Amino acid sequence: MMTVHEVSSLSGVSIRTLHYYDTIGLLRPSSVTEAGYRQYDDTALERLQQILLFRELEFPLKEIMEILDGEGFDRTKALEQQIELLTLKKEHLEDLIRFARGIKTTGAKIMSFDAFDTKKIDEYTKQAKEQWGNTDAYKEFEKKSETRTKQEEQNLGQAMMSLFTEFGSMMEKGSEGKQVQAQVKKLQDYITQNYYTCTNEILSGLGKMYAAGGEFTENIDRAGGAGCAEFVAGAIDIYCRTK
Repeated sequence: MMTVHEVSSLSGVSIRTLHYYDTIGLLRPSSVTEAGYRQYDDTALERLQQILLFRELEFPLKEIMEILDGEGFDRTKALEQQIELLTLKKEHLEDLIRFARGIKTTGAKIMSFDAFDTKKIDEYTKQAKEQWGNTDAYKEFEKKSETRTKQEEQNLGQAMMSLFTEFGSMMEKGSEGKQVQAQVKKLQDYITQNYYTCTNEILSGLGKMYAAGGEFTENIDRAGGAGCAEFVAGAIDIYCRTK
């Protein structure tokens, strides 16, 4: 068993980040001592390695959690695909280095943008995600989003942020109030309609993520005002416990 400090020292992942991973359910400690100290075994460390590999490939934390917890997740196959993706990224970086060195050496204008082409990486990533994404929620998300344009995705994201702006205007009303609880239902229905079926279990997990710090919390607080993410998380908790 390793303590959170030892895992942080070994992996280079900050203690704060490890705590955050625990909060959102991405990386739970193997056990917690009576004094409240997190401890991690080899299985947890292997999961952390997978998380870091996916992070190197720029996967969002939400997608990583869905992949690792999916029923069809195959660690060996995932490693093979990760190696292939990392190799493609390496080749892409080498092309960019050669391109930059060519400009530096000759001082000439090179009117080619081939070195910036990432189509090969993008295509392989898409194929890999299709194989990794075996959860029902992920499949539903993929189906709903496959025909949407980038502009449509942006519009959906902005509408989502508007919901949090509305939450921000309700912070003086109390999380358990009818209007606030109705807003939670509105949020749940919005996610179900546009992304995936948002069960109370999923909604509860999202609430914890909203208040756990990082990008989620910052974006929600930006939309609804300081403390909005925590307020929403509290309202979601009440909703999921009483419905």
